[in-house]
Amino acid sequence: MDNKLEFAQRMRDAMVAAGLEPRPGVLLNLFNARYWGRSVSFQAVSRWLRGQALPEQDKLLVLAEIVNVQPEVLRFGEGVRHAIQQRQSRWDQGAGYLERETFDAFLQLPASQRKLIRETILLFNKANAGDAKSAAGATGGQMAAAPGAVQAEAAG
Repeated sequence: MDNKLEFAQRMRDAMVAAGLEPRPGVLLNLFNARYWGRSVSFQAVSRWLRGQALPEQDKLLVLAEIVNVQPEVLRFGEGVRHAIQQRQSRWDQGAGYLERETFDAFLQLPASQRKLIRETILLFNKANAGDAKSAAGATGGQMAAAPGAVQAEAAG
């Protein structure tokens, strides 16, 4: 489905949920009463509700306030909210004190050094992903023992 049509459906649904008739005239009056910029036309509001246009960001904020929905949910849907919450949860659970301290120090570095550190981390990540794939392939899908453990077994 088209982004504009999806937005229009979310806008109409939000209007109904807020106890409003999903008609351009209703939204036009509420919008122009709250918007601090130049008034919008009936045609503009009608195009939003028919899925022919998307409102600009400043207008989206006012629309979201009218229907009491978060602006990102109104614009992109519930999926975005869930993705943001999952990413935030992953960050909260995965980063302990030492990692956060490291990130703080990283952010205090000059941009050129941050770039170098970032590239180094990404290289380590890529190499680690490649090692994991090759280890899984060598053991028929099971993870192989760490290289140091194999050498210790051979020596013992």
